[in-house]
Amino acid sequence: MEFWNSLWNIIWVIVSCFVFIAYLIALFSIITDLFRDRELNGWWKALWLVFLLFVPFITSLVYLIARGKGMSERSYKAAVGNANAVEDYIRTVSQASPSDEIAKAKALFDAGTINADEYDQLRAHAMNQVNSKAGSAQA
Repeated sequence: MEFWNSLWNIIWVIVSCFVFIAYLIALFSIITDLFRDRELNGWWKALWLVFLLFVPFITSLVYLIARGKGMSERSYKAAVGNANAVEDYIRTVSQASPSDEIAKAKALFDAGTINADEYDQLRAHAMNQVNSKAGSAQA
């Protein structure tokens, strides 16, 4: 219990934990970049991993200095690719086709949730979307 009585010991533990966590983040970033790089030969990847295992701190510094620019470019490309994939997925999921809207309106009408006038309005709205898309495609 003597260890926790000194403020400097507590500060040293906090700083040590911070440095260790920062090192782990850098290490996992390097390993991720190694497997993301399609231009690097498999033997070079294995060599980097062996050096990371036996001489981790120096190898991490050498890797960041030698391949840091390419690492940031690959990371940027992966982030942009992921963002585009998410946007494409959201676009495909969020846009219902007019036939889907008419089918949903028909199901609501059959269930008695909406009346005939509301069904006709929803169907007309869906048909207007089809006509507006066809008109914009012709222009």
